[in-house]
Amino acid sequence: MILTENSPAYVSEMEFEKGAVKPEEEFRNYTDSFRHSVVHNHYRLMRTYQTLSFSEKMSEKYSFDKPRAKMTIKEAFRALEGYVDSSDPDVDLPNMVHMFQTAEGIRRAGHPDWMQVVGLIHDMGKIMYLWGDELEGQNGTADGSQWALGHVLYKYVLTADLNRGDTWVVGCPIPSSVVFPEFNELNPDMKDNRYNSGLGMYQPHCGLWNLKFAYGHDEYLYNMLVANKCTIPQNGLAMIRFHSLYPWHTGGAYRELMTEDDHRTLGWVLEFNKFDLYTKDQKGISADELETMWEYYTPLLEKYGLSGELMW
Repeated sequence: MILTENSPAYVSEMEFEKGAVKPEEEFRNYTDSFRHSVVHNHYRLMRTYQTLSFSEKMSEKYSFDKPRAKMTIKEAFRALEGYVDSSDPDVDLPNMVHMFQTAEGIRRAGHPDWMQVVGLIHDMGKIMYLWGDELEGQNGTADGSQWALGHVLYKYVLTADLNRGDTWVVGCPIPSSVVFPEFNELNPDMKDNRYNSGLGMYQPHCGLWNLKFAYGHDEYLYNMLVANKCTIPQNGLAMIRFHSLYPWHTGGAYRELMTEDDHRTLGWVLEFNKFDLYTKDQKGISADELETMWEYYTPLLEKYGLSGELMW
């Protein structure tokens, strides 16, 4: 991919040089970050509409029985060039820049090549915006109108990005360890006696892989990789599927639902999330660097069954 000065992901040499990684304590600032109003409204709407029935509806919509498109990883990256995540309080660069930053951080740390691939693709599920529906929290664009901050409230409710951000398990009580727990009471499932107490609809130690989640890019991409028969190891798939499940891997929730294997999985997800979070910065990636990185990652994508046209 060659970026030009008109590309949303292009970073000038001056901008590239002045960028800097901020201190760890400044990440995940949900109090007074420069993007606070966007993020705050995002989570209010997400908590309001992400119910068990919504999750099941979206899982059916994004089933791979009938793929929506076929494209290569590079083509999918092009589709994400201008996508900026409304749930992220740390940066306002296109999400594709963050994915390269994550992969490169994992690479520098000397982790296995399959984990580098996970870093590169972990947020590619956000390509769902291409098939978005306003009534489902997506409006099919990657620009500012996706979250429509300048529109009236009704328009904003319809177009807010409900399928991004920290996730939680649906079908059981939403834990207080979620971001903005004050919004939990807005969720209709928390007024349903089947889901608002104890373990909800689950059995003790049923295992993470058997749970249902607030639907988002993690779940979509996990199912996409399985459908395309990629060969990324199970721990890598866990990083993709569970990396936004902060109430679990960071907040300590859902321990009574975990198996012994899930406890081992937790260590891998936490290791991955160091790079997902702490490699973010505002300096972006220069066009020359991007070309060089593609030369490195293309053979790795092929190694793990992600070359050529894939089902999306």
